[in-house]
Amino acid sequence: MLTTQEIIKKVKLLEIKSRKLTSDLFTGEYHSAFKGKGMSFKEVKEYSAGDDIRFIDWNVSARFGHPFSKVFEEERELTVMLLVDISKSSFFGTGKSTKRDVAIEMAAVLSFSAINNADKIGVIFFSDKIEGYIPPKKGKQHALYIVRKMLTLEPNGNSTSLSNALRLFNNVTRQKSIAFVISDLLDTGYQDMLRISGKKHDVIGIKLYDKMDKELPKAGLMLVADAEIGERKWIDSENNYVRYNYEQEFFRKTEYAVQAFKKAGCDLLHVQTDDDYVRVLQRFFLSRNK
Repeated sequence: MLTTQEIIKKVKLLEIKSRKLTSDLFTGEYHSAFKGKGMSFKEVKEYSAGDDIRFIDWNVSARFGHPFSKVFEEERELTVMLLVDISKSSFFGTGKSTKRDVAIEMAAVLSFSAINNADKIGVIFFSDKIEGYIPPKKGKQHALYIVRKMLTLEPNGNSTSLSNALRLFNNVTRQKSIAFVISDLLDTGYQDMLRISGKKHDVIGIKLYDKMDKELPKAGLMLVADAEIGERKWIDSENNYVRYNYEQEFFRKTEYAVQAFKKAGCDLLHVQTDDDYVRVLQRFFLSRNK
């Protein structure tokens, strides 16, 4: 468990890093990657050459004897929801960062990007249970509260159920929202709930994985444990058949996620724990802008 002093220090460091990334890299990209809910009337102005004649305000024009155009502006305020997997497998990592470390950093960056754009940000924390729900709000203090929660929340459940998290998201979110699902997506059976979410909301999956999730190191006999169900067994990590089966299981779950998100009309990003997640997010925002 982190001490109060360690938590305060980590929150401050995450705030500084996230704010720098947000202001240096994501200001324009985030703003234009996600469209607002529509167009709202702002004012009328005198008609000038090139204005769309469909927007001439005939009542005002008749009153003043010359043409006036209606001016509209994009409704920019959005609701952004983070669905963050904090199950036991998120604590796994063989490099300098665990999957949970990367999830926290990405969630912090997305939170401050939303806050800087005057959007609301909320979070659902999940394992195989709903571990926490923070309703969407605006403001820096709200973003800092989210970061503190991410650093301190310990899961009660062991395994993962994205389906449960999506069900809660669908129930509590009435208006069209943007949802980032940050998870290693080790479970299955969520395709139906994802399809329901994808029909109404803009859902983006971020699949986190460690290099050892995909490939065993050649280290002879190893005692391995399933982080979520606790099962332990000895395996020969140099046996080609064992290595092949291990790799195929990773690809099977990855392919399930790819197909589930594709069929639901949702985007899916892949981030390895030692990847530069900033570049992944940047590329995604820029592709949305195109």
